[in-house]
Amino acid sequence: MFNRMITQGTPVSLMRHPILLFGATSILGFSLARLFRNTVVPFSSPGNNSTAVQEWASLHLENPQWIKNVFSQYEPQVLLYCHAVCDVPKCEADPKWAYEVNVGHLNRVLKTMSPTLRMVYASSDHVFGGDGTYDECSPPCPISVYGKTRVEAERLVCERAGSLVIRTGLAIGPSPNGRTGHLDWLRYRTQRKLPITIVDDELRSVVWAEDLARRVMALARSRTTGIRHIAATQPVSRIELAHYLLKRLGLEARFHCESRHQRTVPHLGHVEITSRYRDEFAQPLQNVVDSQNTMLCEEVI
Repeated sequence: MFNRMITQGTPVSLMRHPILLFGATSILGFSLARLFRNTVVPFSSPGNNSTAVQEWASLHLENPQWIKNVFSQYEPQVLLYCHAVCDVPKCEADPKWAYEVNVGHLNRVLKTMSPTLRMVYASSDHVFGGDGTYDECSPPCPISVYGKTRVEAERLVCERAGSLVIRTGLAIGPSPNGRTGHLDWLRYRTQRKLPITIVDDELRSVVWAEDLARRVMALARSRTTGIRHIAATQPVSRIELAHYLLKRLGLEARFHCESRHQRTVPHLGHVEITSRYRDEFAQPLQNVVDSQNTMLCEEVI
């Protein structure tokens, strides 16, 4: 998202008990890996050949022995788990595959972890579906296969003592290949004059990925357990978000609008996440549209 100076220090490969980051090629994971490069050991999703992540090891979570070897090699104290397939249409088209990646992979990791290794699982506001405002006590109500896999994954994590589930809204930041994630998707398709459809009745808690990464890392380093939400100051509509981002990128806003009910797969509507807590971790992050930040991210290719 933004280009900021990162303090240089001891290489992470030489650190004792580093934080492992599974899923460093997600939007949140990519910002975590870039911001905390001297703290975390990043692992990319299989098949991601982007230049930006070519030096990272690839995950092989279908292999219990591989998982065991990684934990034995690094002896981590914290595992940041950001690995999941988040493509709603693909999950709807192949539920078995979606459950294998989002639940099966996680379950193998949980079964291999030592009792002292802290699990921090990055979840999603897709565990909710109906229009509303949701805090940590709100019962999940997913409307998609993807959302249901998230609910099941959360259940597994919460059964393990000392673990933390962090639910987030929509993260806006760079992707490893410069084409995925809402920001790069908008830029890539606009620059190449490809068709873009924006859902005009979706509102989400939308925050910068860098801000989100800092809050996630603070929570990971704390003793907080259970379920925590990272809220935004106010929800933002997809239309407002698209206009704002394209203007910031210096690109013409040209896209088609549809309602969520016109989509061929389940689509979130007005889903705002809030927190019932009042501590330092519960303070809402500035929503993207109202942000005072003036620096734009560089294109990552």
